[in-house]
Amino acid sequence: MWLQKEITIKNKNRGFHLITNEVKNNIPELSSIKIGILHIFIKHSSASITINENSDKSVRKDFESHFNEMIPDDSENYTHIYEGPDDMSAHIKSSILGNSLSIPIKNGQLRLGVWQGIYLCEHRNEIRQRKLILTINGQKLI
Repeated sequence: MWLQKEITIKNKNRGFHLITNEVKNNIPELSSIKIGILHIFIKHSSASITINENSDKSVRKDFESHFNEMIPDDSENYTHIYEGPDDMSAHIKSSILGNSLSIPIKNGQLRLGVWQGIYLCEHRNEIRQRKLILTINGQKLI
């Protein structure tokens, strides 16, 4: 079985946001998969997705602080600044973290670890929505 849909994640400010439930709520078909893979692709070059700590919010705050220190906005080294001082830094952060994830599915559940969640990593200051492509390939439960 194959399923693909595009979803919109709205109203996320700059930072690292746990979106596991938003993803799962948009694919009710997940409950009918015996074994398979969920592939998630973000359709943007200035935001990214990753998997990390799903419990303590301070982890997401620390990610944002670290990335901003490591890759500052408005560096004199950037020539690509057409969309503002956070433009090039957002592209660099996105390339480091990546634009897709593959998560195993078993018996209708994502097989994330106990402390793992899906993050939307918003690297721009003035963006209010992002689009994700969710693709499931798997065997249906009988």
